[in-house]
Amino acid sequence: MGDADEQKIWVEQSRNGDHAAFAALIRAHQPMIHTLTFRMTGSVADAKDLAQETFIRAYQQLDSFNGSAKFSSWLYRIAVNASLDWQRREARRSRLHDHWVQSQDAESAEAGGGDNGLDELSRQVQAALMKLPEKQRAALALTVYAGHNHAEAAKILGCSETTVSWRIFSGRRKLKSLLNKKGESHE
Repeated sequence: MGDADEQKIWVEQSRNGDHAAFAALIRAHQPMIHTLTFRMTGSVADAKDLAQETFIRAYQQLDSFNGSAKFSSWLYRIAVNASLDWQRREARRSRLHDHWVQSQDAESAEAGGGDNGLDELSRQVQAALMKLPEKQRAALALTVYAGHNHAEAAKILGCSETTVSWRIFSGRRKLKSLLNKKGESHE
């Protein structure tokens, strides 16, 4: 029995509720899907998230797979669509952030504080914060800026406290590095 035949059996078993069969499909296709999503995003973390989203969508849409194409081709299409959706969300988020920064700059200038060092530092920190991966940025925003403890942030983010702690540690280290580079370029 070939790989294609085995995968057809796994698909049929998955349709009938066999989670182990779907897990086998994931194992068989995860490397190719992760490679594709990484190429689409350039980010390991985003690629992992999109690969996971791809398999969730595939499971939800399994009944729409009719077998006229290879399962891998069908899965690739889902991954590409998930990646394109992600790119649109990121572009929209970036536009909104740029608009927000411009409005904050205008408000600061109107208040007469446009040139004070604290405002410049705040802008530098915010710019550096936006360069962090989303999950690190979210953990820092929830704990440092919104005042949540690690347990509350973990519940909000749907992860463990240890994961929140690691994201904060890693995010602060990256922020420090980004801000140090920024400071060195101004000297």
